[in-house]
Parts: sequence; C-alpha cells; structure tokens
Amino acid sequence: MTTNTENQSNPLDIVKWGIAIILLAAAIIGNQMYSEASVLVRAGGVVVAFAIAGVIALQTAKGKQALEFAREAHIEVRKVIWPTRQEALNTTFIVLAATAILAVILWLMDMVLLEIVNFITGV
Repeated sequence: MTTNTENQSNPLDIVKWGIAIILLAAAIIGNQMYSEASVLVRAGGVVVAFAIAGVIALQTAKGKQALEFAREAHIEVRKVIWPTRQEALNTTFIVLAATAILAVILWLMDMVLLEIVNFITGV
C-alpha cells in the first residue's frame, strides 16, 4: 500500500488556517471599530494582519502547494514570447475592422428583417 504525501495534511494545518482566518476577521472588524482612527494607521494594521495571516497560511500543506504553483506559473510566464508593439497594433486593428464589418452586417440584417415583419403585419 502506497501513501500519497501530497494528500496528507498535518493536523496542525487546521489550527493554522483557523488562526489565519481569525487574523483576517480581526483586521476587518478592527478596521470598522476604529473608524475614527487615522486611515493610514488602519490601513497599515490591515496590511500587517493580512501579511501575518498569509505567512501563517503558507506554512500549511495547501499553502505550500499554492506557493509552488505560483513559482511554476512565474517560470512559465517568463517563457512567453510577448508580441512587439507593431504586432499588437496590427492585431488590434484587425479585430476592430472585423468587429465593424460584423456590426454593419448585423445592422443590415436587422433592417431587412424589420422590413419583412412590417410587410407581413401591414404596419
């Protein structure tokens, strides 16, 4: 019998997620309760609480998987060959032209169908 270590989680993960959620809730509730305090102080407190909750969440098995996924995604994004400015402009103009042509075709079809309906109903 083989065990899959990816699906096994540490029992402390539930505690860590609970602490992270409590920190997030405290940041939101504290921001509302101390509405008379300076916006800068409240924003700083919320950012710090979210950062601490994020660090705690990253210590869990799911958090580590998410971090690894983000690293792999960053590597893949660096491999992308981005279009040049001229290529992007050409593609944009082609899309705009195709959209305009389709809009005119649909407008003409609407006019024709409206005339047909008016002829049938006698309006």
